[in-house]
Amino acid sequence: MHAEPLDLNIRKSLPRRTKIAWAIAAAVLAFPACVLLVLLTMDWNHAKPWLNARASMALGRPFTIAGDLALSWDKAGLTAGDQTWRAWLPWPHLVARDIHIGNPAALTVAHALPAGEMAHIKSLAFSLNPLALLSKKIVIPMLRFEAPVIHLQRDIKGHNNWTFNQDGKPLPWQLELQGLVLSQASVHLQDAIKHADVTASMDTLKAGTPYGVAWQLQGQFNGESISGSGKAGAVLSLQQQNIPYPILANLRMGQTLITAQGTLTKPADLVALDMQLKVSGVSMGRLYALSGIYLPETPPFATAGHLIGQLNRHGARWSYDKFTGRLGASDISGHLDYQSGQARPLLTGSVVSHLLQLADLAPLIGADSRASQAKRGAASVQPANKRLPVEPFTPERWDSVDADIHFSAEKILHKKSLPINKLSTMLHLHDSVLSLAPLDFDMAGGKLGMQIKLDASGSVGKQAIKAEIKASARHLRLKQLFPTLQPLQASAGEINADASLSAVGNSVATLLGAANGEIKMLINQGTISKLLLEEMGLNVGNIIVTHVLGDKQVKLNCMALDMGVTQGLMQTRYFMMDTDAAILMVNGQIDLAQEQLDLTIKPNSKGLRVFSLSAPLYVRGDFIQPQVTIDKGVLAMRVGGAIALAALAPFAAVIPFVVTGSSENSACAKLLAETRVKPVAPPPGKTYRQKPVPHANK
Repeated sequence: MHAEPLDLNIRKSLPRRTKIAWAIAAAVLAFPACVLLVLLTMDWNHAKPWLNARASMALGRPFTIAGDLALSWDKAGLTAGDQTWRAWLPWPHLVARDIHIGNPAALTVAHALPAGEMAHIKSLAFSLNPLALLSKKIVIPMLRFEAPVIHLQRDIKGHNNWTFNQDGKPLPWQLELQGLVLSQASVHLQDAIKHADVTASMDTLKAGTPYGVAWQLQGQFNGESISGSGKAGAVLSLQQQNIPYPILANLRMGQTLITAQGTLTKPADLVALDMQLKVSGVSMGRLYALSGIYLPETPPFATAGHLIGQLNRHGARWSYDKFTGRLGASDISGHLDYQSGQARPLLTGSVVSHLLQLADLAPLIGADSRASQAKRGAASVQPANKRLPVEPFTPERWDSVDADIHFSAEKILHKKSLPINKLSTMLHLHDSVLSLAPLDFDMAGGKLGMQIKLDASGSVGKQAIKAEIKASARHLRLKQLFPTLQPLQASAGEINADASLSAVGNSVATLLGAANGEIKMLINQGTISKLLLEEMGLNVGNIIVTHVLGDKQVKLNCMALDMGVTQGLMQTRYFMMDTDAAILMVNGQIDLAQEQLDLTIKPNSKGLRVFSLSAPLYVRGDFIQPQVTIDKGVLAMRVGGAIALAALAPFAAVIPFVVTGSSENSACAKLLAETRVKPVAPPPGKTYRQKPVPHANK
């Protein structure tokens, strides 16, 4: 008799339920092991059709793995810091070679984009979240590209091949990419809206630096050549908001240089951009090609500051904080904010110049020299025989942005003939209407206040501007206003003036050449150089005496100017200077459109003047070289009379040169009263006919 095996005894002794439970447990354990064994040993190339179809559905465009496909299981796709049970699950890690991604079929057919590929990738490696597949999501924690060649395209209507699901319909599968690693990459951008054709390449760097890749780019952007190089982080985190992505960039666009260094957080949404930014170039106007924001023409500039950017669903906000720099020979500093999300972006801020070179403002109106215009990249259009700037404005760019910017200059350097000390203005640009209100100058010991409005909203044509200018000068000191005129250096008195003009044009020259309005000015209760008056009256004897005995001041009762302006033609209504010694009366016109002068100055001496050649003076010619001449007829009559009388008696020869004037009061009081009336300009595009006014000038 022999004993049965022990295990048989055990099996016989176990209850039936226990046997079933053990069998189920063994099957549960064996199934994933068998599945894992199959997954590890099978040829995954057989699964490419299924994977290609699912990826095409998720991307909304053709997706093909033409090369080998391999699968392994690891934790490479885990999120850093994940301590949950999910961290212990093995995730499928796929390596695919020879990947092709096409353009969306609907986009190529409806919008005539090339039907070629959007991307070709030598190889890619990624892990998949297996749990996300249950909800039809392809979640890729990290996607690694080797030698990708990407073609990005956008047509003139804004349709592009880089936006997924352009028709807005829900896709059966969703793609969520959380991180990106590129090596030996090439990206080609063709954008019809930005007129861009740019190619960028990048490759990995050796370990040991905060940067993982180096990049270069070159091409054309908005009609300008662009090139650049820089570095960036090795891993681009597209989902996690707390991982800064380092960026170092050096760009050249045309003659503009840009250097930026800082970090970008969550690049997919541009949650936060924090950089030190340096920009320099030949003119701020050249930045329009890069930024799409209207900025005025300036001399060469350079700025450096702190750039902070944020994006949300309502738009973007950028701050250029605590920037400093140079504008020509002037210093600038301040703070600027840029915010999008409305009909037009809004630019606000404050700019200060502690020491402003007045000539650095000339490019704003095209009044700089030919050499300066060439340096800032503008073709010189100024004729050699014209003084007023003819360089056209660019009103078609004014609708690119709205702006509210305060600008001030604490001290102004200028030529001696321009006694301006300080400047303060508020620049407003809204709906293509540019205004400087107020525009205040500390000038010649007084104040010059202006309000300028330039309307380029298109009511008078795409390239035309409706302009309205009002100016008010108060307490300008005569000797400071003309510092280079020596006879006025001992003069006292103040100048007060008002002007109101309107016009339609597209440059300083065309606006002034079409101006309508009035200009009024007066000086009262002052003094003026006697020598200056004698020279203007050609009183030879008194000039000699004054030079021998010395100059002295003559009381200035008043000087009054009242001119009407019609279609750029300035005509004198009243122009008189009344002193204790003489009255000077001026008649004539100044043609701003043709830049021509035609003025007659008639001196009338008060009291007795010996050896006076007093005769009308004519100021004629263009603004570049005006000519001053004497009325030869009157002068000849006096010289002829002197010669005839000299034959009778030598002493009688001086009689024609003796002028006696009336000491009666002039019409100064009346003129002062009339010039105190505020001038009025008609609406732009309209003119008022000037009424002839009889006066003593004639």
